[in-house]
Amino acid sequence: MSLKVYNTLTGKKEEFVPINPGEVKIYTCGVTVYDVNHVGHGRSLIVFDMIRRYLRYLGYNVKFVRNFTDVDDKIINRAKNECLPFTVIADRYIKEYFQDAENFRIEPADVEPRVTTHIPDIIDFIQKLIEKGYAYEVEGDVYFSVRKFKDYGKLSKRSIDELIAGARVEPGEKKKDPLDFALWKASKAGEPSWDSPWGKGRPGWHTECCAMIFKHLGETIDIHGGGLDLTFPHHENELAQAEALSDKPFARYWIHNGLVTVNGQKMSKSLGNYITLKEIYSKYEPDILRLLVLSVHYRSPLDFSWEKMEETKKAYERLKNTMEEYETLKKLPENPDFEDHLYDAIAKAEQGFYAAMSDDFNTPEALASIFGLVREMNILKDKAVKEGGISKKALESYREAKEVIHKIGKDIFGLFDSLQPCIEKDIEDIAVEATAELKEMEKEEKELIEMLIEIRNIARKQKNFEIADMIRDRLSEQGIILEDTPVGTKWKKK
Repeated sequence: MSLKVYNTLTGKKEEFVPINPGEVKIYTCGVTVYDVNHVGHGRSLIVFDMIRRYLRYLGYNVKFVRNFTDVDDKIINRAKNECLPFTVIADRYIKEYFQDAENFRIEPADVEPRVTTHIPDIIDFIQKLIEKGYAYEVEGDVYFSVRKFKDYGKLSKRSIDELIAGARVEPGEKKKDPLDFALWKASKAGEPSWDSPWGKGRPGWHTECCAMIFKHLGETIDIHGGGLDLTFPHHENELAQAEALSDKPFARYWIHNGLVTVNGQKMSKSLGNYITLKEIYSKYEPDILRLLVLSVHYRSPLDFSWEKMEETKKAYERLKNTMEEYETLKKLPENPDFEDHLYDAIAKAEQGFYAAMSDDFNTPEALASIFGLVREMNILKDKAVKEGGISKKALESYREAKEVIHKIGKDIFGLFDSLQPCIEKDIEDIAVEATAELKEMEKEEKELIEMLIEIRNIARKQKNFEIADMIRDRLSEQGIILEDTPVGTKWKKK
């Protein structure tokens, strides 16, 4: 079953074919670290965590890079308001980010670069754009010349004429064309800055990701992702710079997750509906938000509400309770005549799940397949309880159904971290195996002790008492007492 993904660049679903067979390179735009993370950040993190997990499940070796913008107007303004260095603000919210990511079980990226540690790479990237004639310097500022890149607007499906109508030059900008955007900003009094060929300054927002992608993933990557709001101008500007410099496609597939509203309104502090991840985590376990996010297709809008969190909590508890009923069924008497058809339901659920996931990561349909299996499991359980017994085959099918849900939920959706998989073997079998392993360990320990005693005896014969005493003392520390007798050295445990 081939994987199809919706490509923002082409506006259609396409078969996923990575650049190098078996390998996938993904970059997603990370957070600008000037404030705590909200539910919109959480959705993007969960979506791309799911995509990465599913690609890995399909057998791909995934390299995942997500950046931090740790110097920016918002960070600088917050630092001024709090009378702190901008680095203190950035470090504070990077720490908050990692805490939120850990709480919601977002797997760390393979590389998590910061803008301020890549200034030389960014300067080199900009210099090369100037040399190719795509950028120009004006009094310490460097701008990208949009009109020189003939494909500008192809990602966001905007024409130059449409863009001109809304373009303007901000106060203080010195660009030649209202469409041009800053790659490097000359420093202002009291702002952080770095030396460059154009004087002291700092990177523009749109160029930092390009330089970091080129450094960590190469000139062409498989997937570039982020929120839908980044499509224009951020990702459009990234694409223009990268392809102008390399003359190669920047990303094969552009994937954007839909935006989040709260009770039908745009999230805003002024409206009092700004929901932070910390607030969600204080009220619900991580799986509830993850399940809510996955219950909506990643490209569709997600309307958050506390009522929906409660509904999702009930659905999640239904999942957990069904899996935990296995312990109840194990206690029922054996009934060889008990019939069930759960294996067919398992096969149907697995087939439906992977068909949905391979159709542009359709998590709502995938979840529907899982809940269909849950329904069949509950039918079996109710029948067994009513009849007062269950066959070994039916019990085994229930266990397998539980394992399928647990594995899919944990490996791909990041759920059920607190639940343990079924123990397939009887407790007696486990005890036998553990005893055998213990005996093997004791045998190896005995052989090691006797080998050390032999080395000690050789050392004593050679009058190397320092080595002999060291071996005796080290064994003593481990609770092994040596006793030298006329018939040889004996040992025992304390």
